[in-house]
Amino acid sequence: MDITVKGGTKKQRELSLSIAYFCVGMLMPRMQSLNVEIFLKKFTAEDPEVNETDHGYAIPTEDEAYPRFFEIEVNKNVKLRRVLETVAHEMVHVKQFARGELYESTRLGKHRWNGKWLKKNPDYWDQPWEIEAHGREI
Repeated sequence: MDITVKGGTKKQRELSLSIAYFCVGMLMPRMQSLNVEIFLKKFTAEDPEVNETDHGYAIPTEDEAYPRFFEIEVNKNVKLRRVLETVAHEMVHVKQFARGELYESTRLGKHRWNGKWLKKNPDYWDQPWEIEAHGREI
């Protein structure tokens, strides 16, 4: 298991690393082959993947059914509590991807949740993977 944190302040890095390992222990204690890189950075309107109101995102960096390599980006320009909540939230998504519960097909523009392809993307707050992530982040 390898989790690294880059960017942000020393305190943000230390606590983000701590919460990430805590999440692994709580959500996926038997997964020892994970590689997670967490980047604490300033989100701007010019960034094509996010905007300054977003808190973070997690993506697998390999296109596998059960990926083991992930990248998380977290907005560092929010209160420390929000940074840590976001790391925890995104670690739930890491669990979902790693266990094959969630799969995103960029080619099809669809999501598969627990083995079933969704016909269309529901609104953010209705997405089952977000419901779980928001429920477990705190």
